Amino acid sequence: MATEEPRNLTQFKRFKTDDEGRMTFSSSEQIKTEAAIERFYDRYEQLAALDPSLPKLLRTEHARYLETSLERLSTGYECLDSSRPWLVYWIMNAASVLGIKFNDSLLNRVVDFLIKCRSQDGGFGGGPGQDPHLAPTYAAVNALCIIGTDRALNAINRRTLKKFLWGVRESNGAFRMHVGGELDVRGAYCAISSAKLAAFSADEEAKLFEGTAGWIAECQTYEGGFGGAPDLEAHGGYSFCAAAALAILGGENKCDLNALLRWAVNRQMAYEGGFQGRTNKLVDGCYSFWQGALIPVIQGLIARKENYPEIMNTALFNRIALQEYVFICCQKPTGGLIDKPGKPTDLYHTCYTLSGAAVAQHCETSKPPLILGHPDNELLPTHPVHNVPPKCVIDAYKYFLKNELIESEHTNGQWNGDTAASEEPPLAATASAEVDVVDVEMREQSVDSERSMASQRSTTQSDSMSGVTSGDTSQRSSEERSESID
Repeated sequence: MATEEPRNLTQFKRFKTDDEGRMTFSSSEQIKTEAAIERFYDRYEQLAALDPSLPKLLRTEHARYLETSLERLSTGYECLDSSRPWLVYWIMNAASVLGIKFNDSLLNRVVDFLIKCRSQDGGFGGGPGQDPHLAPTYAAVNALCIIGTDRALNAINRRTLKKFLWGVRESNGAFRMHVGGELDVRGAYCAISSAKLAAFSADEEAKLFEGTAGWIAECQTYEGGFGGAPDLEAHGGYSFCAAAALAILGGENKCDLNALLRWAVNRQMAYEGGFQGRTNKLVDGCYSFWQGALIPVIQGLIARKENYPEIMNTALFNRIALQEYVFICCQKPTGGLIDKPGKPTDLYHTCYTLSGAAVAQHCETSKPPLILGHPDNELLPTHPVHNVPPKCVIDAYKYFLKNELIESEHTNGQWNGDTAASEEPPLAATASAEVDVVDVEMREQSVDSERSMASQRSTTQSDSMSGVTSGDTSQRSSEERSESID
C-alpha cells in the first residue's frame, strides 16, 4: 500500500476564501460552505488524536442503505420516476466498489425489471413502458454489465440498440438524448460507452460515430473544459463525458488536452479537498468522480497522443485530500453519502463519491493503492471511462464478441436472408426465456488491486422487491440535481 501523509487540516485553513471586503452571493455561499466543512475537519482532528486509524469507511452502514434502497424507496424519489435504471445503476456500482454482493435471486429480479424498461424500438426507457432515452440506456447497460451473468448481458439487445442509436444520431455525428430531444455531450458519451460495452464492430463504430469526435471538440471552451454543447460553459460532468468519449473513439488529436488538464486540476478545492464542477462554484461530492476520473482520462489521452506513457505514473491531483473530503465530510453515520455537509443522502452522490474515492485510491496503476486511514478503507477499483468494475468491461466485451460469432454462424448456416432481417437472433434477449450460451473465458480473473482486498462483504436481501420504485432515504430536489450529469 502506498503511503502519503494526510494534510494538516489546521494549517490548510489559510486557503479559505478571502473576499477582500467585496462580498458577493458566490463568496458568501463559499464562506458558509467552508465553515460547515471546517466544523467537520475540526471534530475529526480531535477524534483522530485519540484514534489514529480514523477516518473510517462506514462500509456496513452503506451496505444497509443500498440494500434498503434496492428494496424500497421513499416518495421523495417520485421525481426520478423516469430515471429508474439510474437508481439501479447507482446502487449496483456503489455496492461494487464497496465489495458488496447481492444474492442471485435479487439480481435476477433486477434483470427482470430492466428488461421491462427495454424498448421494442431499441435502448431502454426510464421505466417500464417509457420511451427509449440515451441516459437510462447507458445506466441500464452499465447495471447489466455489473451484474455480469449471461442472463443479464443477454438482456442487452444489440440489434435493436444499434437501431436506436442510429435513430438519435445527427448527420454531423452529434447525438440527441432521445428522438426529438436535447442535443449535448452526454448523448455522445452514453451512445459511445454503450456501443463499446456491447462490442460493436470496428466498422459499425466507424460509421455510427463518424464526425462525433469533431463535434465533441467544438464543445471545448476558452477555459479548457467542455460545455454541454458548443458555446456553453465548461462543466465537470460534460468535460468527463467529452474526454471519456474521445478516449474510446481515439480523438486525442481533436482538442487542446493541456488546456483541459489545466482546467480540471484547478477544480480541486484547496481547503475542502473535493472538487467543484465549474469555476466559482461550490464543492460537490459527485465531482469526486466527474473531475477525479477526468484527470487520469486526460493523462491517458496525452500519453497516447504524445507517446508519453510515463505521465500515467503520477496522479495529478491530491488523492489524500479527496479521500479526506469523502470520508470525513460526506459519509452519513446511518449510511449513504452526500453532496456536502448539511445535505441529505441520496443514491446519486453515494455512487459518485465512492467512485471518486476508488479512482483516488487506484489511479496510479503501477503502484499499490493509496488509502487514507486503515487498510480496511480500501475500495475496489472502477473503470475511469465507463465507471463499472474493470473486469466487468472485459467480461462484457468478450461475451458479446463470442455472441456475435455465434449469431454469425446461425445467420450463415441456418437462416435465410429474409429471416435474419426480421426475426430476433437466437441469442438476443427476450423477456420470457433464458438461453444457454458458452461461458466467457477468464471470468475468474480480477485486477490485482481487487485481489488485495482482505475479503468481500456480502449482504442478504429480503424476499420482497418492488422494482426499485418506492425506502427510508432522503432525496435532493430536482433543482439541486440540475447541475449533475444525469
